[in-house]
Amino acid sequence: MLTKSSALKTSFTGVDFSKYLSKTSEFVKEFSSRANKEGKFLNWVNLPQEQLKRLDDIYALADKLKAQTGVNKLSVMGIGGSKHTVEHMLGINGLNINSDLIYFYSDVDSISFNRFLTKLGNDVLSSNYMIASKSGSTFETKDGFLRIQKMLEDAYIAKGQSEEDAKKSAAKHFIAVTDGNAEKSELRRTSIADGWLGDLFIHDDVGGRFSAFDDHALFTLAYAGMKKDDMAAMLKSAQEISELSLSDDLELNDALKEGIFWADAKLNGIEASVHQYMGAMFENTVYWHAQMQNESVKDTLKQVAKVPDAMHHSAEAHFNPANKLVFALTVPVDNGVCASNAKAYIEALTKSYVASGAFFIENVETNSLGLTPEAAGAVTQLRAYATVYQEIVEAIMQNKELPEVLDSVLQPHVEFYKKNLKGGVVVPGRIG
Repeated sequence: MLTKSSALKTSFTGVDFSKYLSKTSEFVKEFSSRANKEGKFLNWVNLPQEQLKRLDDIYALADKLKAQTGVNKLSVMGIGGSKHTVEHMLGINGLNINSDLIYFYSDVDSISFNRFLTKLGNDVLSSNYMIASKSGSTFETKDGFLRIQKMLEDAYIAKGQSEEDAKKSAAKHFIAVTDGNAEKSELRRTSIADGWLGDLFIHDDVGGRFSAFDDHALFTLAYAGMKKDDMAAMLKSAQEISELSLSDDLELNDALKEGIFWADAKLNGIEASVHQYMGAMFENTVYWHAQMQNESVKDTLKQVAKVPDAMHHSAEAHFNPANKLVFALTVPVDNGVCASNAKAYIEALTKSYVASGAFFIENVETNSLGLTPEAAGAVTQLRAYATVYQEIVEAIMQNKELPEVLDSVLQPHVEFYKKNLKGGVVVPGRIG
């Protein structure tokens, strides 16, 4: 028997869900008929339970990478979902708070590259590098990787190694997260040819923004010190959300209720919306959620922000009666020294938003530095489901035929700029 997760509690106001009850089974059937089917890009539905089988291997690889170079820093080189999901997962799990274990590089300009090197103390030997790219030829990622690879080789030559030995030593600093098929991934071919450590994968039919439980995120969490038991609890919780999110019982299915919430606003002519997250742990969650919004809903009118620092400069617009919006607020359950003031702040926001438009609030369970593992798994998987359900609800309520592959899991328009991107010369090769 399914029961709602105790790690996350959601309450809604301003939406009449009874209007959608007769369609609930249809919404769920549409989703479940596509889940985990090849080519549907919904392979993230059961990814948590599949990843539970691989935890020993993932933790072993993290330990081996540290051991073979003797360094504890990891630099994540990837863009989009390869970066934002990892930042989000570190933040909500209370890891890398001092930003002294995990570093990120996802830029292509000289100043950003110099700033990245400065964070490493201008010593590329002080870090290992996870290169994340499904195809292995992503322009931005490959640019940074090739530069670091050459700098590593030069650093080992400067220490007296031959060119051949320097290449072998440099290779020990890298691990690839890419397609498992070497025919599809240039990066996989490189990792095999150069003898990089191990096998980490970007699973088929798991888009970047839906990949918070894929190898790049889990490996980084393990590297940053997340306990294996906590990771298992997080994955189990995420899988429980998958089961709840494919339930016909709307009282159990918060993901569908959130999808209905956002769809209801659109169907009633409310284009603008707000989802806010309270607290420092969500600093990077807003970037991941914004990516989810822009790539899946393909809508730039939703504001995703962290409060309270974003509250004062947004409140003027939010509470202007001329603006019609709907609101959501994700807040930690505060049991610490600031609990009374945090509660007062949340109550003030809640009362204000309820009076201004439709609203829901998510209360997520916490520990001292972030969410509990169970809450981290729940809120992350819930966000993915709600995003896709929004498309399904909007289409079915308007009697529109859904495409063979849901628009919310594809991103064809990004190719518009990519076709205008010509390869640039970097050391030691050319980006194609």
